[in-house]
Amino acid sequence: MLRAAGVGVGDEVVVSAFGNVAVAEAVAQAGAMPVFADIDPVTYCLDPSAVEAAVGARTAAMVAVHRFGRPADMERLHAVGQRHGLLVLQQAETDAPHDETAQRRQRAAYLDAKLRGVHPPEAGRGHTYQQYVVRVPGNGRPDRDAFARAVRGRGVDCRVPVKTPVHRLPEFRRCVALPATEHAAEDTLALPVHASLAKRDMQRIVSACNALGGLLQSAF
Repeated sequence: MLRAAGVGVGDEVVVSAFGNVAVAEAVAQAGAMPVFADIDPVTYCLDPSAVEAAVGARTAAMVAVHRFGRPADMERLHAVGQRHGLLVLQQAETDAPHDETAQRRQRAAYLDAKLRGVHPPEAGRGHTYQQYVVRVPGNGRPDRDAFARAVRGRGVDCRVPVKTPVHRLPEFRRCVALPATEHAAEDTLALPVHASLAKRDMQRIVSACNALGGLLQSAF
């Protein structure tokens, strides 16, 4: 995709460091240099203002990735691209059938209304909830990880969406300040909202998170 667009050796491509290792690898395979910009803490997608700040003389393109069913702000990203003459590429998530998306939204609405002690995602326009990503309050990764282990111990299948930002991986290590990315990697947790969940499963999620979240809140 990048090579076909003329991106190659000597070029820089602005990408997100919040997951999406494959995107950074594709940039490197094209002979270009991935440059990491921070994310919007609400959408977890590239922050257009951060992209603009990362643009340099060698920047040729940016790659926006839609995350967790929440679309990137493509209107503002395209505006940045037009101002700087950049190629704007995007990586979409796999679309789910309409009825499945509707059921995920229904389960997400239930969690929005019932969860206490964790911060639910903001709904936003067009959110399909491919993942229901909450933020666990506390002082960094150990608190989120302990919370995740305890929730799993209560029979809830949850997962950490991004364990290590790409700019902290050995092959892409960069000395760059990405506070929103690093905070998200420390405190985000994906809870299940898939269509096969029964009402009792949703109640189990709420019960487990609220019991633990209440303890977590009182500790800070």
